[in-house]
Parts: sequence; C-alpha cells; structure tokens
Amino acid sequence: MSKTATIQARVEPEIKEKAHRIFKKMNLSMSEAISIYLTQVALHDGIPFDVHIPNALTEETLLKSDRGEDIHQVSDVDELFRELDS
Repeated sequence: MSKTATIQARVEPEIKEKAHRIFKKMNLSMSEAISIYLTQVALHDGIPFDVHIPNALTEETLLKSDRGEDIHQVSDVDELFRELDS
C-alpha cells in the first residue's frame, strides 16, 4: 500500500527529543514509529494501552522521580534481577 497521507502534530520539544532518542536505539524513524502506533490503534479499535489518571501515590512518585528523589539504581540488569530475587 502506498503511503501518501501526511500527519502534522505539535508536541513539546523535550518529548519529541526523548522519543527520537528511543526510536534511534530501536533503529526506527519517527515516521515508522508513528505508523506502528496508528496500525495498532486500527488493529485494537482503540488506543493499544490503558490511559488513566494516576492516583495520588503514583503522581507523587512520578514527581519525585522527575526531581531525582528516591531513585534506586543498579549497575546492570543482572544486579536488578539478583535484588528482585532476594
């Protein structure tokens, strides 16, 4: 199928840049990633993930994370699984 439709969207520059970095790691262009999302919307007949307002605890946790507070770090995935198994 020929790709001839054009979509324009305004997003916050920080969100666009963060998404771009993630897609680059996945070897995807922004256009390919958006196409994947829209395909999933069509296949699921709706948004392909839950969208909801976070509860108070989740909201506070996200705000703390944004401020760099109460963040637990590990050196690699193996350390993470060792901690989760203990």
